[in-house]
Amino acid sequence: MKTGTGRRAFIKTSAGLLGCAWLPGIFRLELPRYEEKQYAFKTYRPGKTLAPVQCITPDDGFYLHTFYNKSPWSASGRYFAVTRLPYQKGKALWGDVADVCVIDLERRSIRTVYRTKAWGFQLGANVQWQYGSDHYLYTNDVVDGKVVCVRVDVRDQAAVVYAGAKYDLAPDNRSVISPQLLNMNMTQYGYSVPDPPAGSPIPFTRKDMLQEGLWKTDLASNRVSLLAPFTSFLERSGEDHAFYSQAILYLFHSQFNRQNTRILQVLRAQVNNKGRNASLFSMNADGTQLTQCLGMEKWNQKAPGGSGNHPNWHPDGEHVVMNCVPTWLGYKDMRFCQFRYDGSGFTILSERHTGSGHPSIDDTGRYLLADAYPKQTYIVSANGEIPIRLINLRNDEEQILCTIANDVGGKGKQYTAANQLEGGSGYKLDPHPVWGPGGKSIAFNGAPEGRRQVYIADLKHVVSF
Repeated sequence: MKTGTGRRAFIKTSAGLLGCAWLPGIFRLELPRYEEKQYAFKTYRPGKTLAPVQCITPDDGFYLHTFYNKSPWSASGRYFAVTRLPYQKGKALWGDVADVCVIDLERRSIRTVYRTKAWGFQLGANVQWQYGSDHYLYTNDVVDGKVVCVRVDVRDQAAVVYAGAKYDLAPDNRSVISPQLLNMNMTQYGYSVPDPPAGSPIPFTRKDMLQEGLWKTDLASNRVSLLAPFTSFLERSGEDHAFYSQAILYLFHSQFNRQNTRILQVLRAQVNNKGRNASLFSMNADGTQLTQCLGMEKWNQKAPGGSGNHPNWHPDGEHVVMNCVPTWLGYKDMRFCQFRYDGSGFTILSERHTGSGHPSIDDTGRYLLADAYPKQTYIVSANGEIPIRLINLRNDEEQILCTIANDVGGKGKQYTAANQLEGGSGYKLDPHPVWGPGGKSIAFNGAPEGRRQVYIADLKHVVSF
């Protein structure tokens, strides 16, 4: 992949802003200062939730935070990043623009800081704060038909545009990693960018298997390199090698551990452009020691709540937390599970409570936070509202912090027949609960009035460390 040194001396971004060359291959943009809007936070069901909950987004649009493994809070905890979507339902369309916004939690105000064509209904614009900063946000944009990482200076209203795309930012702030985002929709919509102008993602080819994989962009040099090629994944796929060698491979979630020592990578595979056939790999942050830590057979064991899903780093950076159906241990339902980055030491985190949704663990290792999918009726209430679950792993006791509706027009279904035919995830809204600073608060998405909004729950009187 070229590093961008041959690109024009000027570029035009999604908002029509003209950027000029700043460093080799890196372009600098002067951004307009958008209006700051003050508004009132609304209390959600006052006195009727275990933890006090507030809606922190205004009712002028469709909002969401990024994901359950990326903190939307800035380093100080004062600022909170969200994406304002241009619409909900339907399908995200190539060329449509979403707003990257920052909420000042003290002033109770919101301001747009960037506008981008790189967005989806699940991760929004994949907004991420620079570690240790209130100053910089990272997102993506589409420039000259290519997905590229953008660093936004929210204080001075400027941005720099890099040569490669971002799925995750390294905790040392020196690099970003990403699969090819232009066709990530091949295996699941909502986590990358809208389909290209033809209206559908372009599948990888056999030739792509020799030249694609996980990409890394060094932010100082702007050098883009292939950190882990598909050929390496195939070589280390163990018992899955025979199947994967006949399939077309795709990468999905990519995540650094907070220690900046390892990367977690989901691999998927399709035959005749169908299926997911997922397994899980880890590698050192430099791409070495690529290891399959959960094979396809174990990942894809099924139960009423679904099959394996949502691997996430434990805060210790050594273990992975995810939902599995561990039939090989005698279980017939979904469980919250944990294992080391090399696949060893597989354990069940809760014997009393079945797995669901998007699990994550607080910094102390004491509490597990999760939501659920509507189909997981063993934990979802009869009215269809999604529970925000908190499990104390020391005594295996569960508390439901609140429940919240997430129906944005699908009448209880996250995918409608028409929606599936055209592609997209416009009716899908997951709460994606994420830990706040110090584990004393959480944020999540919801739509109790049919409009995507973001909420914060105060856990000070619920958790004890």
